Amino acid sequence: MPKKNTKQVPGKLEAVQTGPITIDKSGDVVIKINAKPGAKNNNITDISSDGIGVQINAPPTDGEANAELIKYLSKVLGLRKSDLSLDRGSRSRNKILIVHNTSLGVEGITEKINEEINDK
Repeated sequence: MPKKNTKQVPGKLEAVQTGPITIDKSGDVVIKINAKPGAKNNNITDISSDGIGVQINAPPTDGEANAELIKYLSKVLGLRKSDLSLDRGSRSRNKILIVHNTSLGVEGITEKINEEINDK
C-alpha cells in the first residue's frame, strides 16, 4: 500500500475570501477595481464579485487615470496616497490595488465604499 502524500508546502496557505476586497498573506488589503477612465466625475458605481466599478475623471494616457484613481480612493477611504499602491493592471481596466498599513480591514473599507455609493 503506497504512502499518502502528506507534505505541506509552506506559504501556500491563504484565507479563501470571495468578493472584490480581500486580505493577502502579508496582511495588506487587496482591492479589485474595474476602472472606467474618461468619465465626467470621479464616482464609485457598484460593487460586484468581479470588482469595484470606479469612474475616473482623467484620460487613460500616461498613467493619469491611475494617479487620479489612487488620489480619489485615498480621499474616499481617508488614507494617505502613499498607503495605496497599484499592484497589477497599470495598462488595463481591471486593476488590483494594495492598501498598506491600515487598521480599517475588509469591513471598514467595504463600509466606506458603500457610504460613497450611497452619497452619490
